[in-house]
Amino acid sequence: MRKIEYQSIGETLYEEVLENGLRVFVFPKPDFGQCYAFFATRYGGMDTRFQLGGKWLDTPMGIAHYLEHKMFDTPEGNALQTLSATGASPNAFTSTAITGYHFSCTDRFWENLRTLLSFVSVPYFTEESVEKEQGIIGQEIRMIEDNPDWQVFHLLLEALYKNHPVRNSVAGTVESIADITAQTLYDCHEAFYTPANMTLCVAGNVDPERVCALAREILPQEKKEPIPRDCGEDEPEEVYLQENGKTMEVYAPLMQMGVKGKAAGDGAAQLRQKILGELALEALVGSSSPLYAKLYTKGLINSGFYCGYMDYPGCAFLVAGGESKDPEAVRDAILEEGARIGREGLDEALFQRLKKSAYGSYVRSLNSLENLCVEQARGYFSGQDPWTFPEIFASLDRRDAEDFLREWIRPERTALTVIRPGEGKA
Repeated sequence: MRKIEYQSIGETLYEEVLENGLRVFVFPKPDFGQCYAFFATRYGGMDTRFQLGGKWLDTPMGIAHYLEHKMFDTPEGNALQTLSATGASPNAFTSTAITGYHFSCTDRFWENLRTLLSFVSVPYFTEESVEKEQGIIGQEIRMIEDNPDWQVFHLLLEALYKNHPVRNSVAGTVESIADITAQTLYDCHEAFYTPANMTLCVAGNVDPERVCALAREILPQEKKEPIPRDCGEDEPEEVYLQENGKTMEVYAPLMQMGVKGKAAGDGAAQLRQKILGELALEALVGSSSPLYAKLYTKGLINSGFYCGYMDYPGCAFLVAGGESKDPEAVRDAILEEGARIGREGLDEALFQRLKKSAYGSYVRSLNSLENLCVEQARGYFSGQDPWTFPEIFASLDRRDAEDFLREWIRPERTALTVIRPGEGKA
């Protein structure tokens, strides 16, 4: 195995590529009483069109999330119950770009790891169980659709993007999941749940070589190359819709403003853009910015207002939102402040404070075994090394943030979605 020392953050990582193409990462933590394992595939809600056996397949929206639910089924019962019976805390999630299965435990780690690798690599579906799951997931979808926070964000994605499948709901719709069959799930598992399209990340007081040995024993031996997938037609630079929204039973208008940017190039560039985007947005409208204080004093936002940088394969965007009595005024103020910074620049002292604060947050996240494993998997799938962030922070200065805001904060790249008080849809 290859041993990697990150001296600037005091972390050690072991890495190995198995013969079947699986990439294994292990963070040894001899002083920790808990262990964490994360087994993930580069397959998420955006991957509905792909090539299998030389033919292009169009699968229903929400199928990656549906498959995640059904993967816990085994001929012997339910793997979730098997893991819980040992005292482990298991779970799974599906995002736009990845699906991950994980557990944490303080005892019987190797038994639990064997269970995790076994049920994720060997699918077991019946038409009866798939049909039964449609009712369960249908209820989950209805609950999500009744959530104003989810609605305002999903409407924003539909406004920002015309073609990119990031605009698809990860859970799908009640109508879309009705088309899912056991055979569709088997096809998706065959396409994406291959070792070369997956990664296993472990952190805790474990032997890295033994982790690899167990993976070699349980997982398929054949190496299959990742399959082609279609992310839609090319996106225009401008947003699809500048305004979007509906009415729901909310106390006050709920807004989300998005700024559509360009996805970075290779993995290193992606990480740099992510860190820079976070810093620039904090300087623009973060809780320590002059604009935030101004909007708060005027009663246009409250303490729940937030902002962030987000990216997925082929897309990147900024978001800012929360409750506001005048969402349009907040949007206009952010655009005006972005233009002002482009002309006059940022305060050096403010930028340095924000930079130190952001760096501290990254360092504190290293204390979480879950964060180590999940971020390592996401970094691997996007071709970046997440633990090189100290060098990136050291390379960034105020002018980088100014250039970023000057390029990104433009009216034609901006969308505003609002959930307004009322009943039903607008």
